[in-house]
Amino acid sequence: MNTSIRILLAATLFASCSQSTDTVNIQDLNRQFINAWNDKDSTKIISLLADDAHFLQGNTHFKGKAEVADKWVTETLPTLTDLKTNVVSSESDNHIAYEAGTFSVDVLPLNPKDPHAFGEGNYILLWKKGADNTWKLSYAQLEDLPVMVKN
Repeated sequence: MNTSIRILLAATLFASCSQSTDTVNIQDLNRQFINAWNDKDSTKIISLLADDAHFLQGNTHFKGKAEVADKWVTETLPTLTDLKTNVVSSESDNHIAYEAGTFSVDVLPLNPKDPHAFGEGNYILLWKKGADNTWKLSYAQLEDLPVMVKN
């Protein structure tokens, strides 16, 4: 029986060592993204995008890193500031991670004489682990309420 216990312990130890425990901290990934957005660091934001990234907002759908970077990041980044999120749900494993909830953002006027505005809505950010073991933003979806004048 002593040999059986040793074999069982060795098998358990081997199984626990062979299982990957490198799940990602989704809050850290999203913090990197939000900090880069609030710092207006388009280079950092774009570096976080997957090659096959998707961005959806209403009827808008951008596909691929180049289009998402060009039409979402580059065009939108100068018009928004103070992005904040409120997490409702998140989960991660060894290959995929998501976070969903609500967001708020200050919308800068295109014309300096126009008032500042405020936007809010729902979001989901989906991250995938690539073959090179780096985590990239694969899918972003925003569903926002109408922008309101900031008081």
